[in-house]
Amino acid sequence: MLVRELTEEDYIESLNLSMYAFQYKVPESDIPARLEGLRNQKVLGIWDKDILAAKLHIYSLSIFMRDAEWKMGGIAGVATYPEYRRNGYVKTLMVDSLKHMRNNDQIVSLLHPFDISFYRKYGWEILTETKKITIEKIDLKFLEPQQGAIRRFSKETHNEEIEKIYQHYCTQYTGMLKRDTRWWEQHVYDENSQVAVYYRSDKEATGYMLYNVKESKMEVQELVALDHEARIGLWNFICQHDSMVKTVTIHLASQDPFPYFLQQPNVKIELHPYFMARVVDAEECLRRFPFLHENESLFLHLEDSHAPWNNGSYLLGKGEIKVFKEKTGGQCVHPPKKGIRLNINSLSAILFGYKRPMELFEMGYLKGSKPEIELFEKKVPAMQSSFIDFF
Repeated sequence: MLVRELTEEDYIESLNLSMYAFQYKVPESDIPARLEGLRNQKVLGIWDKDILAAKLHIYSLSIFMRDAEWKMGGIAGVATYPEYRRNGYVKTLMVDSLKHMRNNDQIVSLLHPFDISFYRKYGWEILTETKKITIEKIDLKFLEPQQGAIRRFSKETHNEEIEKIYQHYCTQYTGMLKRDTRWWEQHVYDENSQVAVYYRSDKEATGYMLYNVKESKMEVQELVALDHEARIGLWNFICQHDSMVKTVTIHLASQDPFPYFLQQPNVKIELHPYFMARVVDAEECLRRFPFLHENESLFLHLEDSHAPWNNGSYLLGKGEIKVFKEKTGGQCVHPPKKGIRLNINSLSAILFGYKRPMELFEMGYLKGSKPEIELFEKKVPAMQSSFIDFF
């Protein structure tokens, strides 16, 4: 089964497969722009003679791991025509994508799953949850007035201050997407989006919300506040719409303190798993990760069914990572049997901060002695994952 990277001559076939599989229609006038967008992606395909039977897209992106940046391969547009399903085409594409990403130094990968259990089979694990709050008009109660002010912007008046707020916010989390101006224009704003920016009394921008108002409903797609003053200032701006809207929905990171500080925090809250993440190059990720307690050594014995270069044992400690892997045609020094055994899913959940080692140990996903798990727990800093984009 041969996987081939699509060329520009194949892009229309990719678009046709997407429209069939995801059941949408691109207007003729928009097709050139859609095809142009494929230039910024790697598209892998499996062909049956001259028919594109299955495909997968890889975005070349970066994410923040707090204040560090890691190259990331974003998986999207995975599709197969019905007559070619259940032939192993998608499995082949998923495994091949890992090789492409590793060769491109994309050490982690993110995707939005249509089915979490499906992608878990290939090593992707839940990265974060998204929180949706629905507030009725009666609960739009103002909090104490703030000294700052709100200014509104649109896609046409988008500015660098908004991007700076977002980037500063990203350094609080792991997994947040690094956005450039083009990404903001093409992937963040839609035709109805507006942005309200909160400025402190010293004119510094410290928060924004991306929103739209339509048919008596306000939808806040992003609310990013660098401090509580900005959070309250943006909430009061939402309340200023009390004569225009009947309901307000706000999409937030699961860790956001909304609605705790509201006068009436008893509102409808929906929490759902959102994006998934995967370690592509375990050795490089472990070398970059900011482990604590460097003087205490610990073995991790890692299993990865679909990226064999990750299989092996990793000794953490003394400021370095030592790797022990099976070698063909040569002698390998085997690590001791002691240490923690885990698979790539668990390692991904831990490194991104979605789950703690002790949590996974208690659920049976990590194997090792209690003292080793406690040491691993100490070595992994407290981190929170988040992701608010879509691709």
